[in-house]
Amino acid sequence: MSVLLTIGEFSRMTHLSVKALRHYDDVGLLSPAQIDGSSGYRRYATSQVPIAQVIRRFRDLDMPLEEIRIVLEAPDVAVRDQAVLVHLQRMQETLARTQTTVASLQALLDGNQPTLPVEYRSIPAIRAVGVRGIVDWDDGELWLSEALAELDHIVDARSNWRAGPDSALYSGEFFEAHVGEVTAFIPVNEGIATAGRVQGLEIPASDVAVLVHCGPFSDLDQAYGTLGTFVAERVLSADGPIREHYLVTEDDTDDPAAYRTEVCWPIRSDAVPATRT
Repeated sequence: MSVLLTIGEFSRMTHLSVKALRHYDDVGLLSPAQIDGSSGYRRYATSQVPIAQVIRRFRDLDMPLEEIRIVLEAPDVAVRDQAVLVHLQRMQETLARTQTTVASLQALLDGNQPTLPVEYRSIPAIRAVGVRGIVDWDDGELWLSEALAELDHIVDARSNWRAGPDSALYSGEFFEAHVGEVTAFIPVNEGIATAGRVQGLEIPASDVAVLVHCGPFSDLDQAYGTLGTFVAERVLSADGPIREHYLVTEDDTDDPAAYRTEVCWPIRSDAVPATRT
């Protein structure tokens, strides 16, 4: 037999705060069995305790409320299990990123960062097809992935168009204000008919110091720190965007440790050694 409980009693039984219970009621996730029309007091049935406990456990796993709703309202076991599986896969991805970050942090604290070689390079002006945009820092990775996927689809549709790897230019504002111009581009051998946001570009020549980062993009800041320090200590820095060349990416391998990204820092042309390549 189900008995009606005050919201306080229900809170004590389920370990969900009164504030949380009111919010779940407001969003229609867990509504009281009864609401007093005159006082507005919420009454919960003892039969709702297991449902509340399920919700609390999903929230402990950081499952969004809308996904919890899908689980609770699933018409059959297959739909319910699929919703749970999607979230568990997301948690596994988050765990993998956390483990990578912890390993990187430990290496930084232990001072075990390898010394990476820096080379000088004169990059000539090149023809490219690209996408330009004012990009927010938090959206940068997704924006770049989508832009390069769009460009890859165009360039790889015909053989011999591609003249270099997927690349990007990052303005100073993108780093300093965490919002600024980013240009995703692919070097090409000839002009390409473009449409929409895709456009033909002339990427200007640049003298750069280059460091190859091997590993996940989450550790790319270490390459920037090493390369930026190298350039600053030798008073080589020049104005201009920083360039990245994506030599090996997640499209090529499932192993983030195998990713290879060239970071190209603009330097003064008069400071480049005569032996530059």
